[in-house]
Amino acid sequence: MAQHATAQDINRHKRGGLYFEGFNAGEVFEHRYTRTVTQMDNMLFSNMTLNPQPLHIDRHFCEQETEWGQPLMNSLFTLGLMIGISVSDVSNGTTIANLGMVDTKFPHPLFEGDTVHCTTEVLGKRESKSKPGAGIVELLHRAYNQDNKLVAECRRQAFIKMRPSA
Repeated sequence: MAQHATAQDINRHKRGGLYFEGFNAGEVFEHRYTRTVTQMDNMLFSNMTLNPQPLHIDRHFCEQETEWGQPLMNSLFTLGLMIGISVSDVSNGTTIANLGMVDTKFPHPLFEGDTVHCTTEVLGKRESKSKPGAGIVELLHRAYNQDNKLVAECRRQAFIKMRPSA
């Protein structure tokens, strides 16, 4: 027996991302993936990006000289993880490019051993004026720790493919 595509299937790329038409202002995605962040994540990311900040890579320094008493996760790692967690639900296969990220905030620290979960809210969208078959979607990404404390958020504009005509 043949299966019929639902409206949701039509709006999704075979890799899972939404086409431009599938985004609706006000919609909030609670992403399925979570991730416990580790000391190795912090060390590798900080070293790969040539960031010698002891706040991320020196436990003794953090215990002795900071108010936190432990290393903070590198904020750019946190930003990348937050957006990365959203990809499979929102934009896998449909993103042309990221156009920008603004209003990035880290209101509560993320520590090694914390578990991150994320949401994405669709703030709005418009068709591209310069590229037929594409649109700009404005998203608000939020990341929370295991205690539901907001650890990161940012507004992102993504350049997204429109659904191909049949």
